[in-house]
Amino acid sequence: MSWRKFSLMLATLVVGAITSGCSGMQISDFENRKPELRLEDYFGGRTWAWGIFVDRFGKLRREFSVLIDGEWDGQTLTLDESFEYLDGETDRRVWNIRSLGDGRYEGRADDVIGTAQGQVAGNALRWEYQMNLPVEGSLWKVKFDDWMFLQPDDVLINRATVSRWGIDIGTVTIFFSKQGPRS
Repeated sequence: MSWRKFSLMLATLVVGAITSGCSGMQISDFENRKPELRLEDYFGGRTWAWGIFVDRFGKLRREFSVLIDGEWDGQTLTLDESFEYLDGETDRRVWNIRSLGDGRYEGRADDVIGTAQGQVAGNALRWEYQMNLPVEGSLWKVKFDDWMFLQPDDVLINRATVSRWGIDIGTVTIFFSKQGPRS
């Protein structure tokens, strides 16, 4: 491939990334949506979740379930997440999330780089953070851009875009429920 063709292809990708970033959802789009999402209320107590990771080529790479125990002490929401992957791997993440007022939140977890930032409006939460993700024996620094939407009957749908070096590498889709799995 010639340098000229490569430069043109790169310029097309950059322009596409810039223009698509400007046309996406805004948290304000959800201000009046119901049911209203309050993280402290939704994640208090026990929550169950099921999810998948699909790579950027559309291939299903991982399936998992999560048991989440949440506790709100009036200032901090602590989420103790226990992951179980279909291949038998397990993992644990503990989030400490603080309300900053005006629907804004910040959170920390051991594998999160720096502080996660979030904003709630109506039935939606946008949650953004970077983390060290174990991939085949190494750690990848990736960015998560999560959008969560509370639905009737206490179902919360989460769709997260995962990127590395500014390039989308896949999507995580998770369904949360306050009702446990059926036996």
